[in-house]
Amino acid sequence: MKKCLVFSLLLIPTFVCAGNSLEISGKGGLEWRVFPNSPQFSEQYETSNLSGFFEPQLLYSWNEESDYVKFIPFLRWDQHDRERTHADIRQLTWSHIGEGWELHNGIDKVFWGVTEFQHLVDTINQTDGVEDIDGEDKLGQPMIHLSIAREWGILDLFALPGFRERTFPGADGRLRSGLVVDTHQSSYESAAGDKHLDLAARWSRTLGDYDIGLHWFRGTNRDPLLNAGVDGNGNPVLTPYYEQINQLGMDLQATLDDWLWKLEMRWRDGQRDSFWALQGGFEYTLYGIADSDADLGLLMEYGWDERGTASTSLAQNDLFLGARFVLNDAESSELLAGIGYDLDYHSHSLQIEASSRIGQGWKANLDLRLFSGKEANDPLSSLRRDDHIQLTLERYF
Repeated sequence: MKKCLVFSLLLIPTFVCAGNSLEISGKGGLEWRVFPNSPQFSEQYETSNLSGFFEPQLLYSWNEESDYVKFIPFLRWDQHDRERTHADIRQLTWSHIGEGWELHNGIDKVFWGVTEFQHLVDTINQTDGVEDIDGEDKLGQPMIHLSIAREWGILDLFALPGFRERTFPGADGRLRSGLVVDTHQSSYESAAGDKHLDLAARWSRTLGDYDIGLHWFRGTNRDPLLNAGVDGNGNPVLTPYYEQINQLGMDLQATLDDWLWKLEMRWRDGQRDSFWALQGGFEYTLYGIADSDADLGLLMEYGWDERGTASTSLAQNDLFLGARFVLNDAESSELLAGIGYDLDYHSHSLQIEASSRIGQGWKANLDLRLFSGKEANDPLSSLRRDDHIQLTLERYF
C-alpha cells in the first residue's frame, strides 16, 4: 500500500504518493544595468545596479498525469532598491485534466492578448512594477479557473478570491515617477479591500485564419489611480487607489499568408469614467532573407485611449514601429527593436532586445532603452534621464 502526503491548495486536498512523476527545473541569473546619465531625482542611485533572481519550478503529476501540482516561486535581490528586493509565488496550483475540461486551483498566471507593444486585455494578473517598466512581468493571482473545451470554442471561468497590489520602485530606484508611490497607504473603493471576490469569463475560438477572444471582468482594477498625499514624515508621495470596474474586451488575430493582423480593444466602466481603448496593427514577415535561414518581421501598431491626455495609460495616442530579426540558428538568436512615438506630447522611447543561448543551459540577454520627454504632463518626462543598457546572464537547469 502506498504512503501518501496530504496538503491543500486553497480548496482542494492534494495527495502526493511515492512512484509518481516529479520534475524539477527552473532558472537563475544576474542582471547588470548601466545608466549613463546622473539621476533626475536626488534619492536615486547613480550609475549602475546589480541584481539577481532565482525562479525554480517543481512539477508533480499523478493519476496518469491527469492531476498535477506546479510550484514556481520567484526571488529577486537588488543592490540599491529595497522595494525591488522581493519574493513572490508566481504559481502554486493543483490542476485536474478531465475529458473536455480542466480545473486549476491555487495561485496562477493567465495571459490574454495578441499585440506586441501593449496588452490592453491582459487583465487577470497584477503587474510586477519593480521588475521592469514594460508590464510583461506579473504577480501570481489566487484563482479558481475552470476551462471547458467544446466544438463551439473554449470557455474559461474565473473566481479570483483576493487581490494583489501593484509593486512600485522605491525612493532609491530608477525608472520611477518624481514622487514615490507609498504602497502602505493603498485604499479601495470596495469595503472588502483586497479581499474582494473578482469574477471573469473569456470565450475563445479559432475560425479558419482568425483567432478571436471575448472577455468580461468585474472586480478590482489592476491599474491604480495615483493620488497626491504625504508620508509619515510629511513628505509628498503618491497613494494608490483601487476602484471597482466592469470591463468588456476583445482580442483578434488574423493569419493571412505572411501577414499577422492584430487587434485588442476594451470598454471599461469605473467610478470616475467609462471609456474605450484599443491597440492594433500588423506584423509582416520576410522569410529566408538573402537566401539565409533568417526571418525579418516588420511591425506597426497604434494605441488609442478615449480619455486622451487624461489617460493613465502610456499609449493614449501612440504609434509603434518595430522589427523582429530571428536567425533560426541552434542558439535561438533573435533581436527585437521598437520605437514608440507619442502623437500628443511628441516624445518617444526606443527599445532593443537581443538574446541568444550560450552552450548548454546558458542564455544571454542584452536590452537597450532610450527615453525622451520634456512636457511636465508627459509620463515619459520622469524617465528622460533613465536611458540604460541591461545585460542579463541566465542559467537554466
